[in-house]
Amino acid sequence: MKTSTATTPAGQRPEDENLGIGANLAYGLQHVLTMYGGIVAVPLILGQAAGLSPADIGLLIAASLFAGGLATLLQTLGIPFFGCQLPLVQGVSFSGVATMGAILASDTGGGIPAVLGSVMAASFIGLLITPVFSGITKFFPPLVTGIVITTIGLTLIPVAAFWAMGGNSHAPNFGSMANIGLAALTFIIVLLLSKLGSASISRLSILLAMVIGTLIAVALGMADFTKVAEGPIVALPSPLHFGMPTFHIAAIVSMCIVIMVTLVETSADILAVGEIINTKVDSKRLGNGLRADMLSSLLAPIFGSFTQSAFAQNVGLVAVTGVKSRFVVATGGMFLVVLGLLPIMGRLVAAVPTPVLGGAGIVLFGTVAASGVRSLAKVDYRNNMNLIIVAASLGFGMIPIAAPNFYEHFPTWFATIFHSGISSAAIMAIVLNLLFNHFTFGNSDQQSVFVAATERTLRYQDIRALEDGDYFKGGKLYNAAGEEVPLLGESNHEPPSSKRQPVPLETAGH
Repeated sequence: MKTSTATTPAGQRPEDENLGIGANLAYGLQHVLTMYGGIVAVPLILGQAAGLSPADIGLLIAASLFAGGLATLLQTLGIPFFGCQLPLVQGVSFSGVATMGAILASDTGGGIPAVLGSVMAASFIGLLITPVFSGITKFFPPLVTGIVITTIGLTLIPVAAFWAMGGNSHAPNFGSMANIGLAALTFIIVLLLSKLGSASISRLSILLAMVIGTLIAVALGMADFTKVAEGPIVALPSPLHFGMPTFHIAAIVSMCIVIMVTLVETSADILAVGEIINTKVDSKRLGNGLRADMLSSLLAPIFGSFTQSAFAQNVGLVAVTGVKSRFVVATGGMFLVVLGLLPIMGRLVAAVPTPVLGGAGIVLFGTVAASGVRSLAKVDYRNNMNLIIVAASLGFGMIPIAAPNFYEHFPTWFATIFHSGISSAAIMAIVLNLLFNHFTFGNSDQQSVFVAATERTLRYQDIRALEDGDYFKGGKLYNAAGEEVPLLGESNHEPPSSKRQPVPLETAGH
């Protein structure tokens, strides 16, 4: 994939580049198209579970678009103490669907007001504890961020496949050759535009492929735009349309678990996008991002929406296009606000055939996983347990993807935390990194059995530290004057160098 060729002035953060109105509008629309299906799915599912009328479900969807747009503007542009100022699109978090559905089905009979009340109370608690989460950046080295980014991509691949099959498992044509063929055609168009197009076309390859794919679908009779004109053109958000939120202890406690998961996933997304665009993310910036997340989630129920968090699929779009500007994403946030105010525009975007989204999604989500692999390539796998950390974390994160019902008989609080592959992998990676790389007491001084058979190699940075005339003798390093060069391992209480196999160097110079 081609990336941005625009230059960034010295001292300017890459995310602060402003590409101009035209580029912002085009790339911002591309972000909206990428995440539109995901942001409307949650209110659609919950509205149906609550037994709402189609008109009220439409209001839930409009509220989610409006609240997501405002949350995106807060996250990308920022105000003091709120907003990480990174290219992150905010929207309704999918991690709370099961819990909110359980609240709707509970004996308390609180309905939508009980769900909204639990979101508000849990988000307020989350806002109070963000300082705890904002101090964890030192526990997110490339080892952990690489695992999380890879898992985000792998977790989203089934979503792309579901879209490619039609997006509705109850439809008679679900999984048909026509649907999969349209998705495959869109996928091929993305690749062709990326290979054959100019830099500008390559950066817009996802949007252009969606437009071309939709036009092909119209020609084949696979797209339906007849319902675009049905319904109001303009509809202002109606605060507290579903009544005053109600607060039930059990609902709030269960939603607090969702908020914990959201904080973990948001932390991972913020650090992931920082890694992708190569910008610094410190604890202060992470804290600002988490506070924006919680403040948005606290205020969203006023408009009839739910918990807000960063959309992982849009992290993939940043990776695949190389467009790092937060002003592009802020423009996408403005589109979302407009869509929340203009239901007719929302209906137009919703008419894009789901298989078209699936074809583009394969590239998008695969790019996220590839970005994670690139981060993992920076990890040192010599004489340590990093390989087993990667293997165990990725394997653990794949469990809910490979077997969605794996935690069906576990306690509800446990299933809520680990039903997400992203949170599963993130928690496992953090715990194992702490256990093996920070709390080193009891670690074996021998290679892990998983890496013992690998070919012995030297890192470039080790060779670069040598000087002309350096040589090894008896397992020790000496300079040209015959003076012993102290080894870093000795000060870290590692096994003496004499116990290691010496590295034969015919010429120790560069």
